[in-house]
Formats: sequence, C-alpha cells, structure tokens
Amino acid sequence: MGSITFEEILDKLKNYDGEEVHIMEVCGTHTAAISENGIPSMLSPKIKLISGPGCPVCVTVTAVIDRLVELSMEENTIVLTFGDLIRVRGTHKSLADAKADGGHVRMVYSPMETVKLAKEDPSHTYVFAAIGFETTTPVYAMVLEEAVKENVKNLKLLTSLKTMPEVIRWVVKNGGGIDGFIAPGHVCAVTGSDTFKELSDELGIPFVVSGFEGKQLIMTIYALLQMKGKSGIKNLYKNVVTEEGNTKAKEVVEKYFEVSDASWRGMGKIKGSGMALKKEYADFDAGSIGLDEDHMPPGCSCASVLVGKLKPYECPLFGKACTPDNAHGACMVSTEGSCYNYFVSGRR
Repeated sequence: MGSITFEEILDKLKNYDGEEVHIMEVCGTHTAAISENGIPSMLSPKIKLISGPGCPVCVTVTAVIDRLVELSMEENTIVLTFGDLIRVRGTHKSLADAKADGGHVRMVYSPMETVKLAKEDPSHTYVFAAIGFETTTPVYAMVLEEAVKENVKNLKLLTSLKTMPEVIRWVVKNGGGIDGFIAPGHVCAVTGSDTFKELSDELGIPFVVSGFEGKQLIMTIYALLQMKGKSGIKNLYKNVVTEEGNTKAKEVVEKYFEVSDASWRGMGKIKGSGMALKKEYADFDAGSIGLDEDHMPPGCSCASVLVGKLKPYECPLFGKACTPDNAHGACMVSTEGSCYNYFVSGRR
C-alpha cells in the first residue's frame, strides 16, 4: 500500500486518535475472520468495527423456516438443507425439532446432491432450502440447469435469496453513522466490485473489497480510514475480484432468477433486495412467495445486532440464555453469525 510498511500501518491503526470511525463488514466470513485474527485488539478504541447483515441464515425470516417445517411433515416430501439452517427456530420449532417429531429432513453438503437424490427417488418430492446471497445464487441456478437437463420434476426450491446493495442502503438510511464498508469479497467475485460504485457515490461512503486473511483485513481497515468522508471503491482482492465480476455466473442467474422484493429478519421488506424464480420456472418453486412474517424469540436482540444498533454482548440473553449449544436467536446459531463469533472469541 504505497511506500508505507505493514508494521507502520499497524502502528497507525493502534495509535489512531482522530474522530471515531465506524466501519461495517457485510459478510459473515469477514465477521468470523475478524474475530479469529483478533483484529479488534489491534485497533485504537476510536476505530469501531460493526457486524452488518452478512449472515444468510441470520437474515432469514421465520416464515421461511415455518414453511420448511410444514413441508417436512408432508408424507411424500423430504426437505434438504445445509447444517446451520437446521437449528434456526421458526415461530414454534426448528427443522431439527421437526425431524425429531417425525419430519423428513436431510442434510446435504453440496447443492448438486439434490438433483441426484431426486432423480434416484421419483416417489418423493425433494425441497431444497435455497438460502443465501449473490455468492450462492449461481449455484442454485446450476441446480435448476441440471434438473431441467435431466428432466427431474420432483425437485423444488424454497428460495430466500438476498442481494447486498439495497440492504446496505437501508442500513445507512435507517441508522446512519457508518463511515466505510468492508465490501464482501465472495459477493464481489460474482457481481464485480462495480456493483457498489453507484451506492458509494450516492451515500458518499467508501467501500473497500477485501479477502479474508488477517493481513488483508488490516490493510482494508487502513484504506477505509484514509478514505473517510469520500466516496469510492478500492479493490484489495484483485486476484479474485474484477470490476465486472463473473460474467458466466451472472448469465446463469439471469436465466432462472429475477430481482424481487425480499423480507429480512428485523428489517421488514426491502424493495429490490432479493432474487426470485422467474415465472417460466414456477414449477420448481415450493411456495416461496409471500413468506414475510417474522417472529423474533422473546428477548432476542438479533434484529438490532444485524444492523449494528447493538453489539452482540449488549443483548441481555447473550452468554446466558443464548449460547452456541443452546441458541435462542439465529445470530448465535450460524458460524457466520455475529453473536456466535463474539461468543467463541470472547470479543468485546
């Protein structure tokens, strides 16, 4: 980064004594990497790191969980999901609870497994919980591509797919006080770094695209400190991220999905912040439309934690009624969740 050494950057960050700077990361993997590398302890108290709505499981509303639970209890339906989602509670129960009650729930490790399972067992309908951001949407599109190619008609998706720019705009306009964003590296690998250019210019806030190593995150925070008060995009993850992104991934997404409104836990419905199956592929939809209800568990502060209004440890349940072994809210369930990462790293 210019002629300055990494040691000098560390020194400047540790001894920074200017105005308070609030930097938000909007990627759950960044949240985990910041905690694992002990980065907050390397910074001046005047540099505040805030975890934003970057954990896909955490921002999924309870209506989606409720629908998956309902489907799992149908006689000839099997719900397929990844590990984190299985423990997130809906209004009354989680998929793990449903499985214990006789529901048909199965964990998968790769989305492409779903096509194989459905093809080999045409007597059941398989419903895949397709939850995520721009990073995973191309994979779900490839699942559909394979299902169409193989003429697999007993595989459906329950989608809860989100996109980053609109929720970032919502967070800034409904809370404010953010001086810079650590842009999500995995998302930008698909969308390109330019996806945040218009937003940066509109908000007058800088975005720096970062990878996930501790050293790069430190350099990203320093870059945002230097850019404070200005708009602009800086890409420090150039070995993975380009300005235009992954053209092929974007093309396959555009084939099967279209921009839609989406409901976010604790934030309500945000216009243009999601992706939904196109009408011509409605036969693959397991009932994703209209899943907007969100019932927070009593005492849970996830809604405030997700938008940076509260630090995880400021929730009255944190570390008491809510721990990773007995998660009360979604932010403590997922390994990408803010509460989980604060708890396991002892971060304050």
